[in-house]
Amino acid sequence: MPASIFTVDAFADSPFTGNPAGVCLLEHPVDASWMQHVAAEMNLAETAFVVPRHGEFDLRWFTPTVEMKLCGHATLASAHLLWETERLAHSLPAKFHTQSGLLVCTRHGDAIEMDFPAVPATPASAPPGLEAALGLRPLEVGTNEFDYLVEVASEAEVKGVTPDLAAVAKLPKRGVIVTARAATAGYDFVSRFFAPAVGVPEDPVTGSAHCALAPWWGKKLGKSAMIGRQLSPRGGTVRVRVEGDRVMLGGRAITMLRGQLAD
Repeated sequence: MPASIFTVDAFADSPFTGNPAGVCLLEHPVDASWMQHVAAEMNLAETAFVVPRHGEFDLRWFTPTVEMKLCGHATLASAHLLWETERLAHSLPAKFHTQSGLLVCTRHGDAIEMDFPAVPATPASAPPGLEAALGLRPLEVGTNEFDYLVEVASEAEVKGVTPDLAAVAKLPKRGVIVTARAATAGYDFVSRFFAPAVGVPEDPVTGSAHCALAPWWGKKLGKSAMIGRQLSPRGGTVRVRVEGDRVMLGGRAITMLRGQLAD
Protein backbone atom coordinates (compact mmCIF):
# COMPACT_ATOMS: atom_id res chain seq x y z
CA MET A 1 0.00 0.00 0.00
CA PRO A 2 1.26 3.55 -0.68
CA ALA A 3 2.64 5.24 2.44
CA SER A 4 5.14 7.94 3.31
CA ILE A 5 8.32 6.55 4.86
CA PHE A 6 11.32 8.30 6.33
CA THR A 7 14.68 7.67 7.95
CA VAL A 8 15.45 9.91 10.93
CA ASP A 9 18.62 10.10 13.01
CA ALA A 10 17.36 10.28 16.62
CA PHE A 11 19.35 11.44 19.66
CA ALA A 12 21.66 12.99 17.07
CA ASP A 13 23.66 16.22 17.27
CA SER A 14 24.62 16.09 13.58
CA PRO A 15 23.80 13.96 10.51
CA PHE A 16 25.05 10.36 10.51
CA THR A 17 25.11 10.18 14.31
CA GLY A 18 22.57 8.96 16.84
CA ASN A 19 20.21 6.11 16.06
CA PRO A 20 18.54 5.88 12.62
CA ALA A 21 14.86 4.96 12.83
CA GLY A 22 12.41 4.21 10.08
CA VAL A 23 9.07 5.99 10.40
CA CYS A 24 6.03 5.10 8.30
CA LEU A 25 3.19 7.65 8.43
CA LEU A 26 -0.11 5.91 7.67
CA GLU A 27 -3.66 7.14 7.17
CA HIS A 28 -5.37 3.97 8.41
CA PRO A 29 -4.48 0.90 10.51
CA VAL A 30 -2.74 -1.92 8.64
CA ASP A 31 -2.01 -5.57 9.27
CA ALA A 32 0.87 -6.39 11.63
CA SER A 33 2.41 -8.80 9.12
CA TRP A 34 2.69 -5.96 6.57
CA MET A 35 4.41 -3.75 9.14
CA GLN A 36 6.84 -6.56 9.96
CA HIS A 37 7.68 -6.96 6.26
CA VAL A 38 8.33 -3.22 5.93
CA ALA A 39 10.54 -3.23 9.04
CA ALA A 40 12.54 -6.13 7.62
CA GLU A 41 12.90 -4.22 4.33
CA MET A 42 14.10 -1.10 6.16
CA ASN A 43 16.55 -3.25 8.18
CA LEU A 44 16.99 -0.64 10.90
CA ALA A 45 16.97 -1.27 14.64
CA GLU A 46 13.33 -0.15 14.72
CA THR A 47 10.74 1.11 12.28
CA ALA A 48 7.76 3.00 13.75
CA PHE A 49 4.24 2.98 12.30
CA VAL A 50 2.06 5.99 13.11
CA VAL A 51 -1.72 6.13 12.58
CA PRO A 52 -3.96 9.15 13.39
CA ARG A 53 -6.45 8.73 16.25
CA HIS A 54 -8.80 11.68 16.85
CA GLY A 55 -6.03 14.28 17.15
CA GLU A 56 -3.69 11.78 18.79
CA PHE A 57 -1.83 8.80 17.30
CA ASP A 58 -1.42 5.05 17.54
CA LEU A 59 2.22 3.97 17.49
CA ARG A 60 3.84 0.55 17.04
CA TRP A 61 7.50 -0.40 16.69
CA PHE A 62 9.10 -3.32 14.84
CA THR A 63 12.69 -4.53 14.57
CA PRO A 64 13.56 -6.50 11.42
CA THR A 65 12.33 -9.63 13.21
CA VAL A 66 9.84 -8.82 16.02
CA GLU A 67 7.41 -6.23 17.37
CA MET A 68 8.69 -4.28 20.38
CA LYS A 69 6.76 -3.13 23.44
CA LEU A 70 8.78 0.08 23.94
CA CYS A 71 11.20 2.08 21.80
CA GLY A 72 12.56 5.52 22.57
CA HIS A 73 14.49 6.60 19.50
CA ALA A 74 11.72 5.68 17.04
CA THR A 75 9.21 7.57 19.21
CA LEU A 76 11.45 10.64 19.12
CA ALA A 77 11.73 10.27 15.34
CA SER A 78 7.95 9.91 14.97
CA ALA A 79 7.19 13.05 16.97
CA HIS A 80 9.84 14.98 15.03
CA LEU A 81 8.21 14.03 11.72
CA LEU A 82 4.67 14.85 12.81
CA TRP A 83 5.77 18.42 13.50
CA GLU A 84 8.11 18.65 10.50
CA THR A 85 5.42 17.48 8.04
CA GLU A 86 2.81 19.71 9.75
CA ARG A 87 0.56 16.78 10.53
CA LEU A 88 0.64 18.24 14.05
CA ALA A 89 0.84 21.90 15.02
CA HIS A 90 4.20 22.87 16.53
CA SER A 91 2.47 24.19 19.64
CA LEU A 92 0.77 20.85 20.42
CA PRO A 93 2.28 17.80 22.13
CA ALA A 94 2.48 14.52 20.25
CA LYS A 95 0.40 11.93 22.12
CA PHE A 96 1.00 8.29 21.24
CA HIS A 97 -1.10 5.29 22.30
CA THR A 98 1.24 2.28 22.58
CA GLN A 99 1.61 -1.12 24.20
CA SER A 100 3.42 0.71 27.02
CA GLY A 101 0.59 3.18 27.59
CA LEU A 102 0.27 6.83 26.59
CA LEU A 103 3.59 8.44 25.64
CA VAL A 104 3.72 12.23 25.31
CA CYS A 105 6.38 14.21 23.44
CA THR A 106 6.82 17.99 23.64
CA ARG A 107 9.00 20.43 21.71
CA HIS A 108 11.59 22.59 23.44
CA GLY A 109 13.25 24.66 20.74
CA ASP A 110 15.08 22.20 18.48
CA ALA A 111 14.95 19.46 21.12
CA ILE A 112 12.20 16.99 22.01
CA GLU A 113 11.35 15.66 25.44
CA MET A 114 9.52 12.34 25.85
CA ASP A 115 7.56 11.24 28.93
CA PHE A 116 8.24 7.50 29.34
CA PRO A 117 7.58 4.94 32.08
CA ALA A 118 10.57 4.17 34.29
CA VAL A 119 11.60 0.50 34.19
CA PRO A 120 14.06 0.28 37.10
CA ALA A 121 16.50 -2.59 37.24
CA THR A 122 16.55 -4.45 40.54
CA PRO A 123 19.81 -6.03 41.78
CA ALA A 124 20.20 -9.63 40.67
CA SER A 125 22.74 -12.41 40.39
CA ALA A 126 24.47 -12.68 37.04
CA PRO A 127 22.72 -15.40 35.01
CA PRO A 128 24.81 -18.31 33.78
CA GLY A 129 26.84 -17.31 30.76
CA LEU A 130 26.55 -13.53 31.16
CA GLU A 131 30.16 -12.80 32.15
CA ALA A 132 31.54 -15.12 29.48
CA ALA A 133 29.27 -13.59 26.84
CA LEU A 134 30.48 -10.08 27.65
CA GLY A 135 34.08 -10.85 28.56
CA LEU A 136 33.68 -8.47 31.52
CA ARG A 137 33.54 -8.77 35.28
CA PRO A 138 30.48 -6.87 36.52
CA LEU A 139 30.50 -4.66 39.59
CA GLU A 140 26.72 -5.11 39.80
CA VAL A 141 23.97 -6.73 37.78
CA GLY A 142 20.35 -5.64 37.62
CA THR A 143 17.34 -6.84 35.70
CA ASN A 144 13.92 -5.55 34.62
CA GLU A 145 11.18 -6.87 32.35
CA PHE A 146 13.24 -6.13 29.24
CA ASP A 147 16.98 -6.40 29.85
CA TYR A 148 19.97 -7.13 32.03
CA LEU A 149 21.85 -4.06 33.25
CA VAL A 150 25.56 -4.68 33.88
CA GLU A 151 27.59 -2.02 35.68
CA VAL A 152 31.35 -2.18 35.17
CA ALA A 153 34.26 -0.30 36.68
CA SER A 154 35.16 2.18 33.95
CA GLU A 155 34.11 4.03 30.83
CA ALA A 156 37.02 2.37 29.03
CA GLU A 157 35.53 -1.08 29.73
CA VAL A 158 32.19 0.00 28.27
CA LYS A 159 33.87 1.40 25.17
CA GLY A 160 36.03 -1.67 24.68
CA VAL A 161 33.52 -4.47 25.24
CA THR A 162 33.33 -6.96 22.35
CA PRO A 163 30.59 -9.40 23.33
CA ASP A 164 29.98 -12.84 21.95
CA LEU A 165 26.68 -11.93 20.30
CA ALA A 166 25.61 -15.53 19.77
CA ALA A 167 25.98 -16.10 23.51
CA VAL A 168 24.19 -12.84 24.36
CA ALA A 169 21.28 -13.92 22.15
CA LYS A 170 20.81 -17.03 24.30
CA LEU A 171 20.24 -15.03 27.50
CA PRO A 172 16.56 -14.94 28.59
CA LYS A 173 16.04 -11.20 28.05
CA ARG A 174 15.61 -8.75 25.17
CA GLY A 175 19.19 -7.52 25.59
CA VAL A 176 22.06 -6.39 27.80
CA ILE A 177 22.91 -2.83 28.87
CA VAL A 178 26.57 -2.31 29.81
CA THR A 179 27.18 0.88 31.77
CA ALA A 180 29.67 2.80 33.94
CA ARG A 181 30.14 6.22 35.46
CA ALA A 182 31.35 8.66 32.84
CA ALA A 183 34.98 9.70 32.81
CA THR A 184 34.39 12.19 30.00
CA ALA A 185 33.49 15.69 31.15
CA GLY A 186 29.91 16.75 30.47
CA TYR A 187 28.34 13.32 30.98
CA ASP A 188 27.13 11.48 34.07
CA PHE A 189 27.14 7.90 32.78
CA VAL A 190 27.93 5.96 29.63
CA SER A 191 26.41 2.81 28.16
CA ARG A 192 26.17 0.40 25.26
CA PHE A 193 23.25 -1.89 24.39
CA PHE A 194 23.26 -5.31 22.73
CA ALA A 195 20.06 -7.12 21.67
CA PRO A 196 20.89 -9.79 19.07
CA ALA A 197 17.94 -11.91 20.22
CA VAL A 198 15.56 -9.37 18.63
CA GLY A 199 17.65 -8.70 15.53
CA VAL A 200 19.70 -5.77 16.89
CA PRO A 201 23.35 -6.78 17.44
CA GLU A 202 24.21 -3.34 18.87
CA ASP A 203 21.73 -0.47 19.07
CA PRO A 204 23.37 2.92 18.42
CA VAL A 205 21.28 4.87 20.99
CA THR A 206 18.55 3.26 23.08
CA GLY A 207 15.83 5.39 24.69
CA SER A 208 14.15 2.46 26.45
CA ALA A 209 17.46 1.42 28.05
CA HIS A 210 17.69 4.90 29.57
CA CYS A 211 14.39 4.22 31.33
CA ALA A 212 16.46 1.78 33.42
CA LEU A 213 19.72 3.73 33.38
CA ALA A 214 18.14 6.94 34.71
CA PRO A 215 16.80 5.48 37.99
CA TRP A 216 19.93 3.30 38.39
CA TRP A 217 22.36 6.21 38.16
CA GLY A 218 19.99 8.69 39.80
CA LYS A 219 20.21 6.70 43.04
CA LYS A 220 23.97 6.26 42.82
CA LEU A 221 24.76 9.86 41.91
CA GLY A 222 22.03 11.53 43.98
CA LYS A 223 20.67 13.32 40.91
CA SER A 224 17.32 13.51 39.17
CA ALA A 225 18.61 15.16 35.97
CA MET A 226 21.58 13.64 34.14
CA ILE A 227 23.22 13.32 30.74
CA GLY A 228 23.96 9.88 29.31
CA ARG A 229 26.27 9.10 26.44
CA GLN A 230 25.87 5.88 24.45
CA LEU A 231 29.28 4.78 23.22
CA SER A 232 28.26 2.91 20.09
CA PRO A 233 30.30 3.60 16.93
CA ARG A 234 27.70 6.22 15.87
CA GLY A 235 27.29 7.60 19.39
CA GLY A 236 24.46 9.63 20.85
CA THR A 237 23.44 11.77 23.81
CA VAL A 238 20.31 11.30 25.93
CA ARG A 239 19.26 13.82 28.56
CA VAL A 240 17.26 12.17 31.33
CA ARG A 241 15.18 13.39 34.25
CA VAL A 242 13.56 11.08 36.79
CA GLU A 243 10.12 12.14 38.00
CA GLY A 244 8.65 9.47 40.26
CA ASP A 245 7.75 6.47 38.15
CA ARG A 246 8.40 8.36 34.90
CA VAL A 247 11.58 9.22 33.01
CA MET A 248 11.85 12.27 30.76
CA LEU A 249 14.11 11.54 27.78
CA GLY A 250 15.44 14.45 25.75
CA GLY A 251 17.23 14.65 22.43
CA ARG A 252 17.31 16.01 18.90
CA ALA A 253 16.34 14.43 15.58
CA ILE A 254 17.38 14.99 11.96
CA THR A 255 15.44 13.77 8.90
CA MET A 256 17.83 11.98 6.53
CA LEU A 257 15.57 10.35 3.93
CA ARG A 258 12.04 10.90 2.59
CA GLY A 259 10.29 8.40 0.36
CA GLN A 260 7.11 6.61 -0.70
CA LEU A 261 6.44 2.92 -0.35
CA ALA A 262 5.16 1.28 -3.52
CA ASP A 263 1.85 -0.55 -3.65
